[in-house]
Amino acid sequence: MPTLVIVALVGLLGQLVDGSLGMAFGVTATTFLVALTTLTPATVSATIHFAEIGTSMVSGFSHWRFGNVDWKVVARIGIPGAIGAFAGATLLANLSTDFAAPLMATILLLLGLYVLLRFTFRGVDTKNLGKPLKARFLTPLGVFGGFVDATGGGGWGPVGTPALLASGRMEPRKVIGTIDTSEFIIAVAASVGFLANLGGEGVNFAYAAAILLGGTIAAPIAAWLVRHFPPRLLGASVGGLIVFTNTRTIIGGKGLDLDSAAKWTIYVLVVVGWAAAFAYSFREYRREQDLAPAVVHGRPVPAGETPVDLGEGDAVVKS
Repeated sequence: MPTLVIVALVGLLGQLVDGSLGMAFGVTATTFLVALTTLTPATVSATIHFAEIGTSMVSGFSHWRFGNVDWKVVARIGIPGAIGAFAGATLLANLSTDFAAPLMATILLLLGLYVLLRFTFRGVDTKNLGKPLKARFLTPLGVFGGFVDATGGGGWGPVGTPALLASGRMEPRKVIGTIDTSEFIIAVAASVGFLANLGGEGVNFAYAAAILLGGTIAAPIAAWLVRHFPPRLLGASVGGLIVFTNTRTIIGGKGLDLDSAAKWTIYVLVVVGWAAAFAYSFREYRREQDLAPAVVHGRPVPAGETPVDLGEGDAVVKS
């Protein structure tokens, strides 16, 4: 049985990741709680979502203070998300443990793989920046994201953040802040669903409090970090960790009759793939930095010109 200090560190790590990427608090925390404890999948998800009520509130406040939240999108995606989260919590609470455990591990593995590939290979499209997001896009996205989040113990960010980023209609920092803030609504709805179906015994309140403490400490740090740490590198790192941990859960279970050699072969392949993804992410990040235009007084300098700051005005000289 893990100590509460370790569980608190899980909450701190999860919130650092989530507040910086706009995803993966639930995926990260659930992954480690499943690996560290003997709790049922429904209890793990209920505990994580109960803690997320507090962490998402603090995270949302921190992002609001840094100007990272679009409140119209919070309402339009959060309310449908709450409906999906309640439905997902109800489904998971009524599944048998033998079926729910591999289901949750598979969902987490796929989400981790998505995070890894998303931040390894894709950039951010900004050509539609500033255009409004339609309800016909946000409503089904919210319902699906909320449902996956409750059944997998996480998924609101991995579903919502890439979709909003891909739309190109919001700044990346506002996508992250908006998804983190709307997660409060999802956490409340999922918690109500678990409590309605499992009762109070469905939540491990000691673990929830420890996760809340760690997440609360990390929330303001992550809101600041989103402006300074390369999301591409953090996403590749955390995505690989989630894939590796849930691969161990799946192939180490009773359902897969693999010998030791086969398991170690899979582990090695996952680690090698993870290392290759991070190396590629780092190379692309450095390339993007080299190609990024210089900025003088908040305005980009065209390629082929060299910025010279004369103090009061802007000046450029041809290369």
